Amino acid sequence: MLKFATNLTFMFTEVPFLERFAMAREAGFRRVEFHNPWPFCEDTAAIARAAEQAGVRIIHCNLPGGDWQAGERGIAVFPDRTDEFRQAVVSTIAIAQQLGIRQLNCPLGYPGSSLSHDQWYSTLTNNLRYAAKTTAQAGIMLLVEPLNPITHPGYPLINTAQALELLAEVDHPNLKIQYDFYQMQRSEGELIETVRQHRDHIGFIQLADNPGRHEPGTGEIHYPFLFRELQSMRFDKVISLEYSPVTTTLDSLGWISDYGLNLDA
Repeated sequence: MLKFATNLTFMFTEVPFLERFAMAREAGFRRVEFHNPWPFCEDTAAIARAAEQAGVRIIHCNLPGGDWQAGERGIAVFPDRTDEFRQAVVSTIAIAQQLGIRQLNCPLGYPGSSLSHDQWYSTLTNNLRYAAKTTAQAGIMLLVEPLNPITHPGYPLINTAQALELLAEVDHPNLKIQYDFYQMQRSEGELIETVRQHRDHIGFIQLADNPGRHEPGTGEIHYPFLFRELQSMRFDKVISLEYSPVTTTLDSLGWISDYGLNLDA
């Protein structure tokens, strides 16, 4: 049986952040994730209470990505921000432990033209080695996510092959791939075959349809086939719903029963 979660940054936004945990549980979800909670709530204890009272587990969030409003998507590639990155790893681990989170995604950052490939790649691999080792000591898995080059031009990780090369270079068993069906449909296609071939390197899956990044059934990705194949291979990692509903979150969930799935696992 497939295991699902929902992303509270994208979904259940009809209510304030701390109310989304209960709304997600009422919809049937046992697991939730978010990019990070700090734009919505600075009180970690309040987040923990909201999840506990709702009866959901927080399983995943991001490491800080720098100045998100200014367009930054991570700081791990910048040599002059190594101390900032490593401090963020330590502080986020402390928050993750308070919330029971066992997976952290690391946004990498846009290197730009001011850094040579060797400069940013060496910085990135060293930072990821540090982060993978430090998170492993805390019992937390570290993830990196390839993003599509259409909406993220200049991002240093845009397909599975690059992600696998990065994992090999870092060479730490605690570093895995966060595989996003929406992102990788736009980057490379071959979704189910990629998962089949590299499932041991994949720690987490996110989903949305394309185009639009809406719920399954609104675009070109044949999700009934994907789910059948994932079930046939007994895929046991969590699959998180990270999409913008066309109308409301609750109205967007009909595909779950339509495809013969449920949220019980």
